[in-house]
Amino acid sequence: MEERTPIALITGSLGSGKTTLLRRVLEQEMGARRLAVLMNEFGEIAIDSRVIEGEHVRIVELAGGCACCALAGEFEAAVNEIIDLLHPEMIVMEATGVAEADSLVYMVEEDLPRTRLDSVVYIVDAYASLRYPAVGYAARSQLEVADIILLNKADLVPPDALRDVEEQVRAFNATAPVVPTVRCDIEVGLLFGLATGRSATRPMPAPEHGFDAFSYTSDGVLDRERFDRLMADLPPEVFRAKGFVRLDDGGYLFNYVAGRAEREPHHAAATELVFIGRGIDQVRDLVLAGLRGAEA
Repeated sequence: MEERTPIALITGSLGSGKTTLLRRVLEQEMGARRLAVLMNEFGEIAIDSRVIEGEHVRIVELAGGCACCALAGEFEAAVNEIIDLLHPEMIVMEATGVAEADSLVYMVEEDLPRTRLDSVVYIVDAYASLRYPAVGYAARSQLEVADIILLNKADLVPPDALRDVEEQVRAFNATAPVVPTVRCDIEVGLLFGLATGRSATRPMPAPEHGFDAFSYTSDGVLDRERFDRLMADLPPEVFRAKGFVRLDDGGYLFNYVAGRAEREPHHAAATELVFIGRGIDQVRDLVLAGLRGAEA
């Protein structure tokens, strides 16, 4: 009988730090065991290795027997393809920020006979939680099934406010350990092997999350000061933005969450940005016009 491959799910709100945690998983586990990291897109993880095109998944081989996989088809078929091609000791999956985690848990436990649920990690954006305290259906579903919860960006909020965020979390999950982190700095071994063996229940149909997105791409160079001013004044309809930007002083990896923008030096052959939010179609033309105006 084939041994079932463990799957760890990394969940959390848009921009909470899921990709940052995946980076740490790869850094700490590289060479220790064969991992397959499954994402909807490669996104912000810089990868320079051999690409394997599968039918349901695009695979990039990394050092030490690990691989980074981009979902290109049905989830169940992609997981089976990863197991057949890579024979990983564990699969770590980053769920989208609007995913219903209860559906993912049910799928892993009931629809994937070749896998077993290893753990569910939920990342809370402590900073964004203070600005947007309402907890939607997706966040609630992710919190309720979490085996461990990271209060990320703990350095951006005062201690009293961090305790308030933890109390808010506890209203939906009273048993999972809650760990404050900065840039998801945690020993990743603590995140695995936590699944409690709970029985999966069929999830209820989820309401629409209401998020839409648009993108901007350009081969031109953007003026840094104009770009920074534009990002500092993004309308409230934009909750999340990410991607690569090519400025007049170099390339950057760009992240924006709930009014806070960050960029770090990174190779960028072109500018490729995606903007996510509710009612975002109302401000799409305004933001795109500002970006075009920032082209040097």
